Amino acid sequence: MRSKSVIRKLKPVPRDCVFCQKGNNPYFLDTELLEKYITERGKILGRDRTGLCSKHQRRLAVQIKRARFLALLPFAVKLK
Repeated sequence: MRSKSVIRKLKPVPRDCVFCQKGNNPYFLDTELLEKYITERGKILGRDRTGLCSKHQRRLAVQIKRARFLALLPFAVKLK
């Protein structure tokens, strides 16, 4: 028998890109800002969850990876 799929209701995300509105780009040294776009497990949130445009989502991913490489952000979080 198939199990019933669980439908998760996620909170709505604004469709306006924060970086386009402010006129700036994500930067790897701004770790407080980058942490908003990472899950508690250390994964980069998708565009449907962040509300960013495709240009800034790509730049955000590159800057998060750069910050990880420089040990400013963790690659993974240790679970208890």
